[in-house]
Amino acid sequence: MTTTSSNTAASNDAIYSVLDNNLSRIAGIQGAVLLSNDGIRLSAYLLDQPQAERMAAAASGIASTMKAISREIDGGRVIRQLVEMDDRYLCIVGCGEGSTLIVVTSRKARLGELGGEAVRTAQALGEWLGTPERGQVPNP
Repeated sequence: MTTTSSNTAASNDAIYSVLDNNLSRIAGIQGAVLLSNDGIRLSAYLLDQPQAERMAAAASGIASTMKAISREIDGGRVIRQLVEMDDRYLCIVGCGEGSTLIVVTSRKARLGELGGEAVRTAQALGEWLGTPERGQVPNP
């Protein structure tokens, strides 16, 4: 039982390290959330837990909607979504099988830098992180 707890803590530390190493380069970074596609927060960066959980739940709907639209028009994999607000940018990127990365910045961020770093971070995490869809059994 302790091994599972230690493995989970090591995994969370590794995820946070990838988030910090990549996202700290973005001007105006406000935070990030890594979530399963069904809206469960897996990890948060620079956000408190309640805010990260609310963002994860809300953003999973946005990500799901974009995937459905892409399927409808045969658009392929959704690479990145960018939401521009009066005071913030929100970038949503697919990350591994069944996971999504949300990055929030102030308007000081350069869009090319935000999009590029968000995609690179998602790719770095996606190489070893996968969250099976509910009801699926992970492959051995």
